[in-house]
Formats: sequence, structure tokens, C-alpha cells
Amino acid sequence: MLIYFILALLLGICFGSLTGLIPGIHINLIAIILLGFSSSLLNFISPLTLIIFITAMAITHTFVDFIPAIFLGAPDEDSVLSILPGHKLLLKGNAYIGIILTLYGSVTGLIIILIFTPIFIYLLPIIYPYILRIMPIILILVSGYLIYNEKCDIKKQGFFTFCPKKIWALTIFLLAGFLGIATLNLPIKEPLLPLLTGLFEASNLIISIKQKTKIPKQKIFKLKHIKLRKESFAKSTLASIIAAPFTAFLPGLGASQAAVIGSEVTELNQKEFLFLLGAINTIVMGLSFITLYSIQKTRTGAAVAISKLIPELTLNNLLFIIGTIILAGIIAFFITIFISKFIARKIHTFNYSKLSITILLILIFFTIYFTGFMGVLIFIISASLGITTILLGIRRMHLMGCLLVPSILFYIF
Repeated sequence: MLIYFILALLLGICFGSLTGLIPGIHINLIAIILLGFSSSLLNFISPLTLIIFITAMAITHTFVDFIPAIFLGAPDEDSVLSILPGHKLLLKGNAYIGIILTLYGSVTGLIIILIFTPIFIYLLPIIYPYILRIMPIILILVSGYLIYNEKCDIKKQGFFTFCPKKIWALTIFLLAGFLGIATLNLPIKEPLLPLLTGLFEASNLIISIKQKTKIPKQKIFKLKHIKLRKESFAKSTLASIIAAPFTAFLPGLGASQAAVIGSEVTELNQKEFLFLLGAINTIVMGLSFITLYSIQKTRTGAAVAISKLIPELTLNNLLFIIGTIILAGIIAFFITIFISKFIARKIHTFNYSKLSITILLILIFFTIYFTGFMGVLIFIISASLGITTILLGIRRMHLMGCLLVPSILFYIF
């Protein structure tokens, strides 16, 4: 039995590394494929073995997925905010530093998960029924705050003062929401694949191709030379502790929204913000499993897959999950260092435009394969909206309206 668990852990780490590295291949997709074969697999292995595989894959993904986000500008929805600070470091030859800072955050996130686990287990079942009653109000307030928080270029017209960026942020949020509603109601097997891939990945790749970005030679430093000051570490950790737990049980909210909320707690510089992103990305994923045990609610695709494999998580299952989170996270830390160091040495030798075109074609292939013609149409519309958001200089987290608006309407009606 132990050998199966070890193999599941190692295979999960391998698959998590692949999903983190290859844009468009998300852990949700692998989890869904796995569920399709689960009836056959369960004849040979236990549900707990599959749960360990999914957990290891999901946690590893949160470590590795900053590599394409920073080096290639092709993030998933959770690491989208890393593009701006990460891409700036890339163009200065310091992308490796950016990756390491997110890794420090992710490792810190493992400790925060352990701290919050007993709190979630005992407190969340008590307060969640009250939260559920005002869920749409919470989601509306959070969405409104994020839109209001959009950086503003104040303009005056007569007696009135208005902010074009805030208006555009609201417009983008609502358009993404309408697109999300339409997509989720179409007869497509994997509606989120073309929707999120177009909004966050394809749009940025197309911009990179158009700009013909040239990448300088990257500098590689020893880990002991890449560090945050104690004050910076404390600020970033506090921000992640305050912001991340809420997204583990609030629908439609992800790591990008939590990062913005966390950055409002205290002013963060570029390095501190990357640390924050790494921490939140891992915390949100880890606590989603604790939330599943505590209140039987799923907030990530990995948690959904686990919920379908086993009717109800036991405390014994949860202990295995927590152990997997820690082991997978530690191993993923070193794997990500190795991969990012290799890419950092080679990235300047690649034709960045051709590389971006290749990745874009891969995304289109997967979209066609899994979602057909209708998915391609969603992909094109989503990419167009994502490109518009970038060109307007609006923060792309507002595109998460594609999930927030449907969630708000669901709880209202």
C-alpha cells in the first residue's frame, strides 16, 4: 500500500510540473480526464491513492506555474498578476530572481496552511451558514472594491470629476461576466478551457508577438544572495495571511483578487508582491482541500475531483492530504529551481516571437480538440477581450468577472 502512495505522490509531482510548465494544460483538465478513467482505475487502486495524486499535482502546479507566467508571459488565472512585475524583471535579466521570490512565498504558504487548518476545521462550519446568507453581498462588495481600486487618471469635465480607468474596469468586468454566463450555458464539455485560456494566456501571447519582444541574457544568483529583508518578509506574510484564506471558501475569487486585497493591507514593492503571489497561490489551493473537509464545498477543480472520488473526506484522508501538500511542496520547490535555472540560461537564445506563436498554436490545438468549433469561437472572443484590457492598461484581474458575475447571480436567484 505504501508503494502506491509514494508512486502517486511522485507521479502527481511530475504531472503538476507539466501542467505548470505547459500553458493551456491546467490541473483541472488532468483531473477531469482522471475522473473519466476512475471507474477502471479504482479496480486496481484505492480512492486515497488517486486523491494523493491529485493533491500532489495541484500543489506542485502552484509552484511551477510562475515559470511560464514570468518567462513566457503565459499565466493561468491564478498567476496572472505576476506578468507585470515578473516581465519587468525578465526584461532586466532578473527573471530567475522573480521565480525564486515566488518560491519563497509558496514555501511560506505551506506553513500558513498548517496554521489555518485547525481554524478552518473548527471555525468555518460555524460561520459559513451566516456567510452563505450574505454571499452575494460579499461578492458584490469585493468586486466593487477591486474595481474602485483600479489606478486612476483623474479627468475633469465641467463640475464633474471622473476616472476613465475605473469606468473601463467596470465595463471589462461586466463584459467578462456576460461572456462567462454565455459560455457556462453552452453545450461544451470544458467551457472554462477556451474562456480562461483566451482571456489570460492567448491575449498576452498575441501582444508579445506583436511587440516582437527581445529577451536579454538572464542573471543567475545563488539562493543565499536572493532574499527579502525581515521587514519585507513580515509585511508580505501578513498580507497573505489576511487575504488568502477568504478565497478558499468564497466562490469566483482567486489568487489574483486575494493578492490585490493583500497588497492593500500594506504597501508592497515589486519583490514583496511576487513573494505575496507565490504564498497566496499555494495557500488558496491547499486550503481548498481543508474547506472540502470542513464544509463540503469545492473552490478548485482539484477539490471537485476529490469530492467525486469519495463521498465524504474522513479525518484520516485529510491527514494524508496535508502530508501530501507538505511533501509535494518541498519537492516542487527544488524542481522549480532546477527548471527555472535551466530556462534562465537558455531563454535569451530563443526567438521569443516564434516561441510565443508556438505556444499560441498549442493553445488553439487543445481548444479545438476538447471544445470544438464553439470553443474556438469563445477562445477568439475571450482573447479579444483580454487584448482590449491590456491595451487599455486595465488590470486583468477584472476579467475574473467571467466567474464572479455568474457566482453572484447564482446566489441571488
